[in-house]
Amino acid sequence: MEKLKLLLPKGRMYEKVARLLNDAGIKIDLPERAYRPTVNQADLEAKVMKPQNIGRLLELGAHDIGFTGRDWVAETHADVEEILDVGFDKVRIVAAVPTDYDDLLFQKKRIIVATEYEQIAREWLEKKHIAHLIIRTYGATEVFPPDDADMIIDNTATGRTLVENGLRIVDTILESSTRLFASKQALAVPQKKQKIYELKMLFESVLNARGKVMLEMNCTKAVFESLISELPAMRSPTIAPLYGDHGYAVKIAVDKSAVPLLLPKLQKLGATDILEYELRKVIAV
Repeated sequence: MEKLKLLLPKGRMYEKVARLLNDAGIKIDLPERAYRPTVNQADLEAKVMKPQNIGRLLELGAHDIGFTGRDWVAETHADVEEILDVGFDKVRIVAAVPTDYDDLLFQKKRIIVATEYEQIAREWLEKKHIAHLIIRTYGATEVFPPDDADMIIDNTATGRTLVENGLRIVDTILESSTRLFASKQALAVPQKKQKIYELKMLFESVLNARGKVMLEMNCTKAVFESLISELPAMRSPTIAPLYGDHGYAVKIAVDKSAVPLLLPKLQKLGATDILEYELRKVIAV
């Protein structure tokens, strides 16, 4: 089979994506200043590119799959297929103005808008019927107002940086996160499509596991029914009789966030020998 060509995002996205691959069993080794990492899978090859370029490269069919932000796919109008939202680097693309500006701003003959997202900005401004001049920025967009711009259109995770720079959000244009996209040409090839969806299943299993832990415990026959009735679980708990018919061993997969309240509760219900351990992959049907 022809190798599946994978694009990895350069910069802050890279470490999280590389860890996801590693946890799925796909080891990526990228020497310093290199752009073509080695991969421990014979049917995969990888290249590191700026996330801004990945959508269009997939659209052109030069590569088969790649990780990038939804914002950059929207910005470049890349005609690609979204396979999986891995949920990393969640941001909003917002329009923001200085806090002391009022709605009269939008009645100006023309406002100056600073942004890295020229296409997203232009489409939003035209939809709102706002006369504008766009200044393309290359980082630190929030410092442009009020001297050099009336408005910015930028990404934000919490909005804190905007507030610290005297800005307030007037609209959320788009919500974005790191996602896995595929070339439509690759999806038209049955073998490649199968491999792409196998990778999706692997990545989903890793992401599912990150939010859960396994709990194991023992209990006597006397407390078994009351304990089982209080257990949260993905499915029915796994139960096995203890040696000598002295009770039961119980195993459940639960949300990590439930553990701080659940452990004291289990102890009160009579569970003993409680173990908690991490999961590597969870495949839910």
